[in-house]
Amino acid sequence: MIFKTIRSTLTAFNSLAIASLCAAVLSFAIFQHEELYSEAVTSNLDGLSNNMAEDLFTILGASNIDKLEVTKALLELTEYENVDFAIVVDKDFKEIEFHAGKPLQEIGRPNLSVDTEQLRELEIGMSTSKGQLYAKKLIGEVAFPLGYLLIANDLQNPLDRSKIALMKNVLPLTIIVIGIGIALSLWLNSKMLLPFQKLARLAHQIKQTNDYSIDIKVHGKQEVTDLSNEMSSMMDTIHDEEIKNKHYTQQLMQQRKDMERLANFDSLTGLPNRQFFMETLRKSLSQAEGENDDMVLMYFDLDGFKGVNDTHGHEVGDKLLIEASKRTQRFLRHGDLIARLGGDEFLILLYNDPNDFVVTDIAERIIKEISKPFYISDWEILISVSIGIARATDAKYNLSDFVSNADVAMYKSKVEGKNKHTIFIPAMMEDNRRRLIIANSIVSGLRNNEFQVYYQPKVNADEQIVGFEALLRWSSDELGLVSPDEFIMIAEQSGKINQITEWLLKEVMFNYASILEHFGEDTVIALNLSAHDLKNAKILELITSLYARHMINPKCIEFEVTESTYLENFDMANAFFENIRTLGSSIALDDFGTGYSSLSYLTQIQLNTLKIDKQFVDNLGISKRSTLVTKTVIEMAKQLNLNICAEGVETRQQMDFLVAHGCHQLQGYLFGKPTDLPTLLAVPYKKESKRVLPFMR
Repeated sequence: MIFKTIRSTLTAFNSLAIASLCAAVLSFAIFQHEELYSEAVTSNLDGLSNNMAEDLFTILGASNIDKLEVTKALLELTEYENVDFAIVVDKDFKEIEFHAGKPLQEIGRPNLSVDTEQLRELEIGMSTSKGQLYAKKLIGEVAFPLGYLLIANDLQNPLDRSKIALMKNVLPLTIIVIGIGIALSLWLNSKMLLPFQKLARLAHQIKQTNDYSIDIKVHGKQEVTDLSNEMSSMMDTIHDEEIKNKHYTQQLMQQRKDMERLANFDSLTGLPNRQFFMETLRKSLSQAEGENDDMVLMYFDLDGFKGVNDTHGHEVGDKLLIEASKRTQRFLRHGDLIARLGGDEFLILLYNDPNDFVVTDIAERIIKEISKPFYISDWEILISVSIGIARATDAKYNLSDFVSNADVAMYKSKVEGKNKHTIFIPAMMEDNRRRLIIANSIVSGLRNNEFQVYYQPKVNADEQIVGFEALLRWSSDELGLVSPDEFIMIAEQSGKINQITEWLLKEVMFNYASILEHFGEDTVIALNLSAHDLKNAKILELITSLYARHMINPKCIEFEVTESTYLENFDMANAFFENIRTLGSSIALDDFGTGYSSLSYLTQIQLNTLKIDKQFVDNLGISKRSTLVTKTVIEMAKQLNLNICAEGVETRQQMDFLVAHGCHQLQGYLFGKPTDLPTLLAVPYKKESKRVLPFMR
């Protein structure tokens, strides 16, 4: 009886101990799983919010905040299913943009309001409250905040689901273990108690070491062996879950590193990108100002890169950017920083107050190296580089002024012929200010009829008028007379040249009938097009509609494009002018010989007229080289059956030479200056003779 009582007591005790042990192991596993999960989610949200705050820094730092860009940045959270919401506020905690995550969308609360006062009180960093994980991040610097980002992530519900999944996997095994333990307790004896003690020690070891990979192998009777195997299986399950969590955490960390690299480095060249460079420059300027030190900034882009893209394709253009960046890096000193600003624009930051000799030497080495031929995809490509140089002291350590000064100097290099470097001086700012005023005044000038079309006559060898070239003049109410050489370039750079061309087309087509009525129906009017016009599909549509509206004979309209514009956009120009020829109009190549050694191209393009540039005409009889080139061009054009027109004819000697060598048309001050339409039509004109009018001279 006593034996039965002891056996029953031992059985009950052992059964309770086994159940308690299994429950303890299960509880510890769940607790450990919960801790690992929380750490992984917190780390992920911390990295995600940091990256988004850095992205939003660039957007909020702009003079005008683009809410669409903020929305696009927040839409990246759509793929994170446990993000409840995110909100971006300015430095005064006024809401800029709110993003509702999938949980709010599913419960029908996409417009949940957030108490900005509570947001203000919330500490920066990571925090939890009522099953929610919050990441509040500062956008900008502590001294100069631009705003704040708050991301709320549902922590409790996903954790509960994860624990339930774990329970589903582990609980059956636990029940089996308890059942076997109860069965084994019926056969409890001193020999069987030893394996249980060993199991207890192993469980204790697992708890102390958190090592679920420990192999549980306890030998004894069949029940003990089964219990050992079941517990080992349960440990394997827990160990597998632990490995999965660690792998998930590693993936999150790698994703964070990848996102940081994408945020800070250019994917094509591997150089630091604009965001990283500007942030580094901001810190460096602050340090240099504190130490009364100076730095130099080089701003440069590749001359002719757009033509490479248009002619050879973007793949060749990308390879060219990579090779150009590699060549440039060879001449930088240790510690200097180069970054790709975007497109074909680059920035170089030279530290440690380099003297003018060092700066000039680096710039000239870069120019010389970039000017060497690039051999890419079986193509020999020639480009150049224009460099602008500025010092931090001239900008008074202001980041925006520092970059702007270098940009202005670079523009000066381009205006003065490219393939050179220019050091910024304060006087350039006035030129830049005028450039901005001109760019901003073009649209209003068109709207207020400040532009006017002037017509310069073209004559044949007998000085009879055969046509006119339509030329733009701009008399601005604010700026006075603005030279076409000045405002055309600015219009192209500011993206407003298409508006000018459209205005010119409409004005010339409107004047068409009056000119032909006065000078004869075979008079040809020539209009100039820019490279931007060749890319504008609306231009061709406009020309077609104007021809129909004003009943224009297309043969009386000729379109001129410069040699450099044609060849830098070769395929596009060919396609555009093929459509123009289909309409019935003619094509003229202007400024021939000034941009390229391109005689071979004349056999590949379809032209009607070749215009000899004024610089060759000016040197006729003075420069043997110009005289020989002019003769060669005329003879070649005659062999290709092209109409030949010489520009800038100002003397009888020039006229006699050109006519004697077979030039078909002449244009210049000798025959007439550009004249406005009322003056052009004011004096009676004999259509039979078509002689140049006296007032034109």
